[in-house]
Amino acid sequence: MSQLALADSVTPGAQAVSEADFSGILRENQAMVYSIAFNFLRDQALAEELAQDVFLQLYKNLGRLESRQHAANWLRRTTGHRCIDFARRRGPVKEVDLESAPEPSSEGSFTDPLLRERLRRLVASLPEKKRLLVIMRFQEEMELEEIAKVLNIPARTVRTQMWRTLALMREKASHFLGEIDSTGRGPDRKEAPE
Repeated sequence: MSQLALADSVTPGAQAVSEADFSGILRENQAMVYSIAFNFLRDQALAEELAQDVFLQLYKNLGRLESRQHAANWLRRTTGHRCIDFARRRGPVKEVDLESAPEPSSEGSFTDPLLRERLRRLVASLPEKKRLLVIMRFQEEMELEEIAKVLNIPARTVRTQMWRTLALMREKASHFLGEIDSTGRGPDRKEAPE
């Protein structure tokens, strides 16, 4: 597609991202695109393939993008949608049996590799859309309003979905971490004296 044709598809009054900007946008965002894809799919080859597809789509749609920031948001949204598409095409992935995982040490922390692996499995066990929210919020450190803008959904919807996702994660975690019982107290915590 020629530069003239690209410019014709831009919103009137907006400055299109040029082909010369493409390499800069690629450099600035390749780690983010790969990170979202890898953390969602947990497969290096698929993440690389997906990232390549996303950047090819970016190149084809350069004329529709108004700025580098618009391109970054477009990349986040497109990567998220492509991750869900890849996961659906791949079919059901073998469920991770969280109950068969060994118990964590009582002095575990986020630097504990076993805990980190359990958290990774917990996130991997989430449905696609919920997994994407967690990855964007905690891996990519995006604010809820940013996620809403990228996914083109209301911020309140993102808040509600995030709240439900975190509740689901707490429920799943309680089964294999043994930290929370049905009363909300841990296994070693006694009821407060009255």
